[in-house]
Amino acid sequence: MTSLLLPHRFKKPGWFILIPAALAGILISIMDFDAQLLKGTVFAIANDPLLGEDHFFSFIKTDLTNTVVGSLFIIGGLLVGFSREKKEDEFIANLRLTSLLWAVWVSYILLLLAFLFIYGAVFFSVMVYNMFTVLIIFIIRFNFLLYKNAVPANEK
Repeated sequence: MTSLLLPHRFKKPGWFILIPAALAGILISIMDFDAQLLKGTVFAIANDPLLGEDHFFSFIKTDLTNTVVGSLFIIGGLLVGFSREKKEDEFIANLRLTSLLWAVWVSYILLLLAFLFIYGAVFFSVMVYNMFTVLIIFIIRFNFLLYKNAVPANEK
């Protein structure tokens, strides 16, 4: 499993990307996903405008704010979550695995609850948040377990 991890040096840049992206995502969420800050023309494999015909493999003009913030969040989260620790041993690997399993379980339980109890347009918002829950829960759980199980410096 450790062969799939990034070098430790990627963890700090990951935090520098993840934290501002998370704050921007929260701000965009408060603004109801309609920031309209960054517009541009992009290539789209599929586009389904609200009123109009579907377009496939075409260039479209759109707001890229959500795309940029979401992409930065994912990149930062992957760098933070999947960079090696300074001392990557079997104990850390076990914490990483159990944190990942725990995150998947919690995320899918939350998704099941959403399917059962949330309807209408609010469900769309829940699905947007759900894209990020596995990564968020994994990072929080893994770092919490690292902190909780840290050996004091004088006992090393």
